[in-house]
Amino acid sequence: MSGTGVGMSGTVAMAVLAAALMHAAWNAMLKTKGDAFLSTVAVAVSAGLLCALALPWLPQPAPASWPCIAASALIHVLYYALLMATYRDGDVSLAYPLMRGCAPLIVASFGLAFMGERLGAMQWLSICLICGGVLAMTGRARANTATSRRTTLLALASAATIAAYTLVDGAGVRLSDAPAAYTMWIFAATAPGVAALAVRRRRELLPFVRSNPALPGGGALSVGAYWVALWAMTQAPVAAVAALRETSILFATAIAVFVLRERVAPPRLAGAVLIACGAAAMRLG
Repeated sequence: MSGTGVGMSGTVAMAVLAAALMHAAWNAMLKTKGDAFLSTVAVAVSAGLLCALALPWLPQPAPASWPCIAASALIHVLYYALLMATYRDGDVSLAYPLMRGCAPLIVASFGLAFMGERLGAMQWLSICLICGGVLAMTGRARANTATSRRTTLLALASAATIAAYTLVDGAGVRLSDAPAAYTMWIFAATAPGVAALAVRRRRELLPFVRSNPALPGGGALSVGAYWVALWAMTQAPVAAVAALRETSILFATAIAVFVLRERVAPPRLAGAVLIACGAAAMRLG
């Protein structure tokens, strides 16, 4: 349980930043494929299939971690259901920062209360800077309409599920003695539930994947990003890792500007600067 201490080594920090880049890459892939719903289902299901194929060749998690795997898979399915409901008629520029910005603060609070994790002053500063930067990226998103209020509530509920599976997996991976297999069991167990969410569009899914053959690569990136994050949670406090993971939005902004050629508004640039400062503070901490 080495992750309960205060520090985060340079190696762990760099690994989490690499995971954040992978997370940003597969999320950018979703945006470029046209149908975010089918893309999300395709990535989740392909990730589950890839993990199911790899699991027989890996050392299996310790029995004490299996309840956490089961709980995490259920929470992940709930998260995907909330995510799809949020994006169905909501403003992504409002929802995504709320989800990703609030979750690390929840993790930090509950990690302190229930996992006995100790965070230093610099780590608390880093968490606040990163979360503040993410929330700043809401920019001018409107929150005064009925739809926006519904989106806000769904986004906050999604943030709660992100925090819940992060805390469950932070505890479970430390019990598992096998971070890779623990991660892959979560994806393998989550995939059937996500596929069930798309039952009404099941006839569209296979043709969609055939026309977008890069999506299984997005599934592999998704697995890799979460595997690295869970391994990092065995080495450093869960809250610190959860916050540093949100630098994915910094990488996503860079991809939007330099790859997708999008224009970025000043609030998003200000948020990116705060996130970068938070990442630097986490390394210094």
